[in-house]
Amino acid sequence: MSRPFAAILLTTLGLAACTPQPVSPHQPAARWTRNLGDVSASGGHVPDFATRNFEPFNRQDVVAIAMREWRLFGSPVNDDDPELRPEPQSSALKPERAPGLWQRVGEYWWIGMDPSMTEASWSGKHDGNGQVTNFVHDGIYAWSAAFISYVMRVAGANERFPYSPNHATYINAAASGQSPILRARDPAAYTPKTGDLVCVARGSSKQTIRFASLPTSYGFPAHCGYVVATGQNGPPFGHQISIIGGNIDDAVTLTHVPTDTQGRLSGADGASYDPRYPWCAVLEVLYDAEAEPDAGQ
Repeated sequence: MSRPFAAILLTTLGLAACTPQPVSPHQPAARWTRNLGDVSASGGHVPDFATRNFEPFNRQDVVAIAMREWRLFGSPVNDDDPELRPEPQSSALKPERAPGLWQRVGEYWWIGMDPSMTEASWSGKHDGNGQVTNFVHDGIYAWSAAFISYVMRVAGANERFPYSPNHATYINAAASGQSPILRARDPAAYTPKTGDLVCVARGSSKQTIRFASLPTSYGFPAHCGYVVATGQNGPPFGHQISIIGGNIDDAVTLTHVPTDTQGRLSGADGASYDPRYPWCAVLEVLYDAEAEPDAGQ
């Protein structure tokens, strides 16, 4: 290669390297800027495909991720009354402590929580110091909200979702308009869609927290599950939807939820059709291709 030709070739390559490259149709420049900030906030805990939104944040991925995790735990279905479920008498009976699954729960904590949170280092059977927790009194390590947060994070919600070890955090955020992708909806007036979250208060708050109570100025025990199927007809409830949640019987579990013919969870009087769960809210999730200003019920 002659020196003049080599110089021309190097100059051409240099100019090409400085030329802006086309942006993926799924990745507008504004989104790159926003999400690259989230990479720093997540401390490297979150996969690059999620922080940079290789695909738009969408309900199909959320449902698929939730169902993938459900299959990983053996596809359990539990339609029993949670108040009547006996507590396991051995740690061997808790899927969250099984080989391969306790690590998976640890990934829910690691990815779902922010790095500054103590919970980010927990697993399905260890505290942040690697000490095995007491399987009888492990309620403090309940990971159902970590599961919700994990799915949102991996699906590409980025900083728009209020990640938390407590469900009440994002229930209140949705009810107060503090999350750009969550809207709290009245279970008596809104029909859940796949990818939405249905939520219920628990414990002492079960009979007092209703849609009219939200948002609260305090935290409260709660549980939420992802809607993965709607418009179903069949046993055990006839008209029903299916939801998937974490830490139900110490696993990722599917539950059937009764509805009316419109697919709503409560009657006009606000009473839940489900005697097990007095639903307090449906959290409508506004996905990238659908996100619009709130238009009311």
